[in-house]
Amino acid sequence: MSCGDVKIQEETKKILENYPKEKDRLIGILNDIQEKFGYVPKEAQIEVSKFLGISLAEIYGVITFYSRFTLEPRGKYKISICLGTACFVKGSQALLDRVKERLNLEPGQTTEDGLFSLDDVRCVGACGLAPVFMINGEVHGNATVKQLDMAIDRILAQLP
Repeated sequence: MSCGDVKIQEETKKILENYPKEKDRLIGILNDIQEKFGYVPKEAQIEVSKFLGISLAEIYGVITFYSRFTLEPRGKYKISICLGTACFVKGSQALLDRVKERLNLEPGQTTEDGLFSLDDVRCVGACGLAPVFMINGEVHGNATVKQLDMAIDRILAQLP
């Protein structure tokens, strides 16, 4: 086991100290783990399984059901493109295509340098601002490809 694996186990155990051993606490626990690590590592899943007495398959099922959770580390900058009906009708596919082309990413992937992640989402609840993209939760409404490029350029300009 690597040093990183041990650290994940230790940090997960600290999170679990805040919870009773009740199966209905799984989503809250997973949320805290996601917040801590930026994803839900396998080592953390094992600790949760032992703590709650539930199978890894059940934990995996919850993680993969809810789009909030991810099994892979995410980038420092999480770009989400809304493909809900209102956004799609108003051109959000062009936004998604631009990010895919510019950053050489598919939805669910992270750049090799760990800087950007891309997700396509079904609705962010901002239909009146369609089309919408988000970067780290910040909503950009009435979005154009040019605005998306400018947002990415601002991030890249801040890098050392």
